[in-house]
Amino acid sequence: MNESPNHSGAFPPLEIAHKVELLGEKKAKTDTLTLFVLAVLAGAFISMGALFYTVVITDSDLGFGVTRLLGGLSFSLGLVLVVVAGAELFTGNNLIAMAWASGRIGIRAVMRNWILVYLGNVVGCLGTVLLVLGSDIASLGGGAVGETAIAIAHAKMNLTSVEAFSRAILCNVFVCLAVWLAIGAQSVSGKILAIVFPVSAFVAIGLEHSIANWFFLPFGFALDGHSEVSIRDFFINMLLVSAGNIVGGTLLVAGVYWLAYLRGEHQHKD
Repeated sequence: MNESPNHSGAFPPLEIAHKVELLGEKKAKTDTLTLFVLAVLAGAFISMGALFYTVVITDSDLGFGVTRLLGGLSFSLGLVLVVVAGAELFTGNNLIAMAWASGRIGIRAVMRNWILVYLGNVVGCLGTVLLVLGSDIASLGGGAVGETAIAIAHAKMNLTSVEAFSRAILCNVFVCLAVWLAIGAQSVSGKILAIVFPVSAFVAIGLEHSIANWFFLPFGFALDGHSEVSIRDFFINMLLVSAGNIVGGTLLVAGVYWLAYLRGEHQHKD
Protein backbone atom coordinates (compact mmCIF):
# COMPACT_ATOMS: atom_id res chain seq x y z
CA MET A 1 0.00 0.00 0.00
CA ASN A 2 1.35 3.39 -0.96
CA GLU A 3 1.28 5.59 2.14
CA SER A 4 2.15 8.91 0.57
CA PRO A 5 0.38 11.87 2.18
CA ASN A 6 -1.73 14.27 0.20
CA HIS A 7 -1.03 17.98 -0.13
CA SER A 8 -2.59 18.74 3.26
CA GLY A 9 0.14 16.76 5.02
CA ALA A 10 -2.34 14.11 6.12
CA PHE A 11 -3.04 10.61 4.88
CA PRO A 12 -6.29 10.23 2.92
CA PRO A 13 -9.22 8.47 4.63
CA LEU A 14 -8.68 5.13 2.91
CA GLU A 15 -5.10 4.96 4.14
CA ILE A 16 -6.20 6.03 7.63
CA ALA A 17 -8.64 3.11 7.59
CA HIS A 18 -5.82 0.70 6.74
CA LYS A 19 -3.64 2.20 9.47
CA VAL A 20 -6.40 1.88 12.06
CA GLU A 21 -7.02 -1.72 11.02
CA LEU A 22 -3.34 -2.70 11.33
CA LEU A 23 -2.91 -0.73 14.56
CA GLY A 24 -5.93 -2.51 16.03
CA GLU A 25 -4.35 -5.88 15.28
CA LYS A 26 -1.09 -4.76 16.89
CA LYS A 27 -2.85 -3.43 20.00
CA ALA A 28 -4.82 -6.66 20.39
CA LYS A 29 -1.60 -8.68 20.35
CA THR A 30 0.35 -6.46 22.78
CA ASP A 31 1.69 -8.39 25.80
CA THR A 32 -0.26 -8.10 29.04
CA LEU A 33 2.24 -6.16 31.16
CA THR A 34 2.94 -3.56 28.48
CA LEU A 35 -0.77 -3.14 27.79
CA PHE A 36 -1.64 -2.71 31.46
CA VAL A 37 1.17 -0.25 32.21
CA LEU A 38 0.23 1.90 29.21
CA ALA A 39 -3.42 1.72 30.28
CA VAL A 40 -2.56 2.98 33.77
CA LEU A 41 -0.72 5.87 32.12
CA ALA A 42 -3.76 6.69 29.98
CA GLY A 43 -6.00 6.80 33.05
CA ALA A 44 -3.57 9.21 34.70
CA PHE A 45 -3.32 11.34 31.54
CA ILE A 46 -7.09 11.64 31.17
CA SER A 47 -7.35 12.49 34.87
CA MET A 48 -4.80 15.28 34.40
CA GLY A 49 -6.94 16.70 31.62
CA ALA A 50 -10.03 16.39 33.81
CA LEU A 51 -8.32 18.18 36.68
CA PHE A 52 -7.11 20.92 34.33
CA TYR A 53 -10.69 21.32 33.09
CA THR A 54 -12.00 21.58 36.66
CA VAL A 55 -9.54 24.32 37.58
CA VAL A 56 -10.05 26.31 34.37
CA ILE A 57 -13.86 26.51 34.57
CA THR A 58 -13.87 27.42 38.27
CA ASP A 59 -15.23 30.91 38.98
CA SER A 60 -15.22 31.85 35.29
CA ASP A 61 -17.35 34.88 34.43
CA LEU A 62 -16.86 34.55 30.66
CA GLY A 63 -20.31 33.09 30.04
CA PHE A 64 -21.48 29.51 29.62
CA GLY A 65 -20.29 28.81 26.08
CA VAL A 66 -16.87 30.43 26.29
CA THR A 67 -16.17 28.87 29.68
CA ARG A 68 -17.06 25.42 28.36
CA LEU A 69 -14.88 25.98 25.30
CA LEU A 70 -11.88 26.90 27.44
CA GLY A 71 -12.59 23.89 29.63
CA GLY A 72 -12.71 21.66 26.56
CA LEU A 73 -9.40 23.01 25.30
CA SER A 74 -7.90 22.27 28.71
CA PHE A 75 -9.33 18.75 28.86
CA SER A 76 -7.75 18.04 25.46
CA LEU A 77 -4.45 17.71 27.32
CA GLY A 78 -5.49 14.20 28.32
CA LEU A 79 -5.93 12.74 24.84
CA VAL A 80 -2.93 14.68 23.51
CA LEU A 81 -0.78 12.92 26.11
CA VAL A 82 -2.35 9.55 25.31
CA VAL A 83 -1.75 9.83 21.57
CA VAL A 84 1.55 11.69 21.43
CA ALA A 85 3.30 10.39 24.55
CA GLY A 86 1.89 6.90 24.06
CA ALA A 87 -0.73 5.16 26.20
CA GLU A 88 -3.69 2.79 25.90
CA LEU A 89 -7.15 4.33 26.35
CA PHE A 90 -10.30 2.20 26.44
CA THR A 91 -12.48 4.60 24.49
CA GLY A 92 -9.97 5.09 21.67
CA ASN A 93 -9.32 1.34 21.58
CA ASN A 94 -12.92 0.77 20.55
CA LEU A 95 -11.51 1.32 17.04
CA ILE A 96 -9.96 -2.16 17.36
CA ALA A 97 -13.36 -3.35 16.14
CA MET A 98 -12.15 -2.59 12.60
CA ALA A 99 -9.46 -5.28 12.84
CA TRP A 100 -12.05 -7.71 14.17
CA ALA A 101 -14.48 -6.90 11.35
CA SER A 102 -11.71 -7.64 8.83
CA GLY A 103 -11.00 -11.01 10.44
CA ARG A 104 -7.49 -10.06 11.58
CA ILE A 105 -8.27 -10.82 15.23
CA GLY A 106 -10.94 -12.73 17.12
CA ILE A 107 -13.51 -11.49 19.61
CA ARG A 108 -11.46 -12.93 22.50
CA ALA A 109 -8.51 -10.73 21.54
CA VAL A 110 -10.79 -7.69 21.40
CA MET A 111 -12.33 -8.42 24.81
CA ARG A 112 -8.90 -9.11 26.35
CA ASN A 113 -7.67 -5.72 25.18
CA TRP A 114 -10.76 -3.84 26.31
CA ILE A 115 -10.89 -5.47 29.76
CA LEU A 116 -7.18 -5.05 30.50
CA VAL A 117 -7.13 -1.49 29.23
CA TYR A 118 -10.30 -0.52 31.08
CA LEU A 119 -8.95 -1.92 34.35
CA GLY A 120 -5.62 -0.19 33.82
CA ASN A 121 -7.39 3.08 33.04
CA VAL A 122 -9.37 2.80 36.28
CA VAL A 123 -6.21 2.18 38.30
CA GLY A 124 -4.59 5.24 36.70
CA CYS A 125 -7.62 7.42 37.44
CA LEU A 126 -8.02 6.32 41.06
CA GLY A 127 -4.30 6.67 41.68
CA THR A 128 -4.46 10.22 40.35
CA VAL A 129 -7.48 10.96 42.55
CA LEU A 130 -5.43 9.92 45.60
CA LEU A 131 -2.52 12.14 44.56
CA VAL A 132 -4.81 15.11 43.90
CA LEU A 133 -6.54 14.66 47.25
CA GLY A 134 -3.17 14.42 48.99
CA SER A 135 -2.04 17.59 47.22
CA ASP A 136 -5.16 19.44 48.43
CA ILE A 137 -5.69 20.98 45.02
CA ALA A 138 -9.38 21.31 45.92
CA SER A 139 -8.42 24.20 48.22
CA LEU A 140 -7.27 26.37 45.31
CA GLY A 141 -9.31 29.50 44.77
CA GLY A 142 -10.35 29.53 48.41
CA GLY A 143 -11.92 26.10 48.02
CA ALA A 144 -13.75 26.99 44.82
CA VAL A 145 -12.00 24.22 42.84
CA GLY A 146 -13.33 21.66 45.30
CA GLU A 147 -16.84 23.09 45.00
CA THR A 148 -16.61 22.83 41.21
CA ALA A 149 -15.47 19.20 41.45
CA ILE A 150 -18.42 18.36 43.70
CA ALA A 151 -20.86 20.10 41.34
CA ILE A 152 -19.46 18.20 38.34
CA ALA A 153 -19.87 14.85 40.09
CA HIS A 154 -23.45 15.56 41.15
CA ALA A 155 -24.43 16.81 37.69
CA LYS A 156 -23.19 13.58 36.13
CA MET A 157 -25.02 11.40 38.64
CA ASN A 158 -28.24 13.38 38.15
CA LEU A 159 -28.48 12.40 34.48
CA THR A 160 -31.24 9.95 33.59
CA SER A 161 -30.24 6.55 32.20
CA VAL A 162 -31.22 7.60 28.68
CA GLU A 163 -29.29 10.85 28.97
CA ALA A 164 -26.14 9.16 30.29
CA PHE A 165 -26.21 6.44 27.62
CA SER A 166 -26.96 8.84 24.76
CA ARG A 167 -24.32 11.33 25.83
CA ALA A 168 -21.79 8.52 26.09
CA ILE A 169 -22.54 7.37 22.53
CA LEU A 170 -22.00 10.87 21.19
CA CYS A 171 -18.90 11.35 23.32
CA ASN A 172 -17.03 8.41 21.87
CA VAL A 173 -17.94 9.40 18.35
CA PHE A 174 -15.94 12.56 19.01
CA VAL A 175 -13.10 10.75 20.81
CA CYS A 176 -12.68 8.08 18.14
CA LEU A 177 -12.83 10.70 15.40
CA ALA A 178 -10.10 12.60 17.25
CA VAL A 179 -7.95 9.44 17.32
CA TRP A 180 -8.81 8.76 13.65
CA LEU A 181 -7.72 12.25 12.62
CA ALA A 182 -4.55 12.04 14.75
CA ILE A 183 -3.57 8.78 13.02
CA GLY A 184 -4.02 10.58 9.72
CA ALA A 185 -1.69 13.42 10.74
CA GLN A 186 2.05 13.10 10.25
CA SER A 187 3.51 15.72 12.59
CA VAL A 188 3.17 16.14 16.35
CA SER A 189 1.56 19.56 15.80
CA GLY A 190 -0.84 18.00 13.30
CA LYS A 191 -1.84 15.29 15.77
CA ILE A 192 -2.43 17.85 18.52
CA LEU A 193 -4.57 20.01 16.23
CA ALA A 194 -6.54 16.95 15.12
CA ILE A 195 -7.32 16.09 18.74
CA VAL A 196 -8.16 19.51 20.14
CA PHE A 197 -11.31 20.33 18.18
CA PRO A 198 -13.26 17.06 18.60
CA VAL A 199 -12.33 16.77 22.27
CA SER A 200 -13.13 20.42 22.98
CA ALA A 201 -16.48 19.88 21.29
CA PHE A 202 -17.54 16.87 23.34
CA VAL A 203 -16.52 18.54 26.60
CA ALA A 204 -18.21 21.84 25.76
CA ILE A 205 -21.39 20.02 24.79
CA GLY A 206 -21.40 18.09 28.06
CA LEU A 207 -21.01 14.51 26.86
CA GLU A 208 -19.99 11.53 28.98
CA HIS A 209 -16.57 9.83 28.88
CA SER A 210 -16.36 6.66 30.98
CA ILE A 211 -12.68 6.92 31.86
CA ALA A 212 -12.82 10.64 32.68
CA ASN A 213 -15.75 9.81 34.97
CA TRP A 214 -13.48 7.49 36.95
CA PHE A 215 -11.69 10.67 37.97
CA PHE A 216 -14.56 13.17 38.12
CA LEU A 217 -16.92 11.04 40.24
CA PRO A 218 -14.51 9.61 42.86
CA PHE A 219 -12.80 13.00 43.21
CA GLY A 220 -16.03 14.92 43.62
CA PHE A 221 -17.61 12.50 46.06
CA ALA A 222 -14.42 12.15 48.09
CA LEU A 223 -14.65 15.91 48.70
CA ASP A 224 -18.38 15.86 49.45
CA GLY A 225 -18.95 14.66 52.97
CA HIS A 226 -22.73 14.90 52.55
CA SER A 227 -23.14 12.86 49.39
CA GLU A 228 -25.97 10.33 49.38
CA VAL A 229 -24.95 8.61 46.14
CA SER A 230 -24.95 4.85 46.59
CA ILE A 231 -22.32 2.47 45.26
CA ARG A 232 -25.08 0.81 43.24
CA ASP A 233 -26.07 4.06 41.51
CA PHE A 234 -22.41 4.86 40.86
CA PHE A 235 -21.79 1.54 39.09
CA ILE A 236 -25.05 1.72 37.13
CA ASN A 237 -23.95 5.12 35.83
CA MET A 238 -20.50 3.76 34.94
CA LEU A 239 -22.02 0.75 33.18
CA LEU A 240 -24.36 2.92 31.10
CA VAL A 241 -21.62 5.37 30.12
CA SER A 242 -19.13 2.61 29.31
CA ALA A 243 -21.70 0.79 27.18
CA GLY A 244 -22.61 4.00 25.39
CA ASN A 245 -18.96 4.69 24.65
CA ILE A 246 -18.63 1.22 23.11
CA VAL A 247 -21.65 1.78 20.88
CA GLY A 248 -20.41 5.17 19.72
CA GLY A 249 -16.85 4.04 19.04
CA THR A 250 -17.45 0.62 17.53
CA LEU A 251 -20.65 1.10 15.54
CA LEU A 252 -20.72 4.78 14.61
CA VAL A 253 -17.02 5.24 13.86
CA ALA A 254 -15.20 1.91 13.41
CA GLY A 255 -18.24 0.21 11.90
CA VAL A 256 -19.16 3.01 9.53
CA TYR A 257 -15.61 3.50 8.25
CA TRP A 258 -15.12 -0.26 7.86
CA LEU A 259 -18.27 -0.41 5.73
CA ALA A 260 -17.15 2.58 3.69
CA TYR A 261 -13.53 1.65 3.05
CA LEU A 262 -12.65 -1.93 4.03
CA ARG A 263 -15.82 -3.95 3.40
CA GLY A 264 -15.08 -4.39 -0.29
CA GLU A 265 -11.54 -5.59 0.37
CA HIS A 266 -12.79 -8.07 2.94
CA GLN A 267 -15.42 -9.42 0.54
CA HIS A 268 -12.82 -9.65 -2.22
CA LYS A 269 -10.58 -11.76 0.01
CA ASP A 270 -13.50 -14.04 0.79
